Amino acid sequence: MNKTWEDFSIQQPVVTRMLVNSIKKNRLAHAYLLEGKRGTGKKEIAKFLAKTLFCKDIYGEMNPCHTCVNCRRIESGNHPDVHIIEPDGLSIKKQQIQLLQEEFSKTGVESKQKFYIINHADKMTINASNSLLKFLEEPNEGTTAVLLTEQINKMIDTIISRCQTLSTMTVSKEILSEQLTEAGINPVLARVVVQLTNSIDQAQSLAQDDWFAEARKVVLQLCEVLDSSAGLFFIQEKWIQHFKEREQVEIGLDLLLLYYRDILSFIIGEEDAVVYRDILEQMKQRALQLSQKSIVEKMAAILEAKKRLNANVQGQLMMEQLVLKLQEGS
Repeated sequence: MNKTWEDFSIQQPVVTRMLVNSIKKNRLAHAYLLEGKRGTGKKEIAKFLAKTLFCKDIYGEMNPCHTCVNCRRIESGNHPDVHIIEPDGLSIKKQQIQLLQEEFSKTGVESKQKFYIINHADKMTINASNSLLKFLEEPNEGTTAVLLTEQINKMIDTIISRCQTLSTMTVSKEILSEQLTEAGINPVLARVVVQLTNSIDQAQSLAQDDWFAEARKVVLQLCEVLDSSAGLFFIQEKWIQHFKEREQVEIGLDLLLLYYRDILSFIIGEEDAVVYRDILEQMKQRALQLSQKSIVEKMAAILEAKKRLNANVQGQLMMEQLVLKLQEGS
């Protein structure tokens, strides 16, 4: 389903209203700074704004058609007058901005408009930032720049002062879950994936991944065998076969953490907060068997395991030690 500005207004009402009003009145700023946490849709909004400016068949409330040649090329990253700058390694370097400035000086290939997105703008080196200032101080007519950052505090004041800053808000889990369900995602999976990411695109990708659906099953199977002596055997036979990469193990630990958080929700009388809603009866039984102190200790053990994982402790060893801790007081 193709998005509209109305869709963005649900997630980011203030940013959407300001941009749409500016487009309608032909008063777009020459440079915007979209700042906010990861997963709040900054890059998606920037690309959507580019589509709106270049679309050949605008409809409704300034919505791009998504099907014309300009919309399709912007989506694929091949439009000659729309440029996206990403960090080269750990930073955005002066040479990248200089190449961009060379494009500034040219006439638009197919129109008088040019559009630039600088992703992770906080990662510009000092030389790159100083090089960009000239464009921001003396913008070319028909040129729009959108800078994106998750860490505005790391950007130099002279850059910030020459942009119109728009702050994106973290999207509520309820809204994300509803959007995923409307997109055809299983409501049970939708409720789980929104706990792992604030990005609707990442959440949808995860929910549609067969590996993730199986990962959830493996985690719940582990929780069932923790009461027996089969925990370590399960890690060797099932867990390490499914969670092979470090990023996958981290997802597994997050899913495990959600399980114990759900049990804690039962214990403190907040059943509505439970994520694994398809196993409510099992959760209730576990809540009767475990104390609040025991649950908190198990959650702390999982968080400690995540730290050890990030410190490059061997995955199987880390999980075996975690299982032993989780079995204490069970």
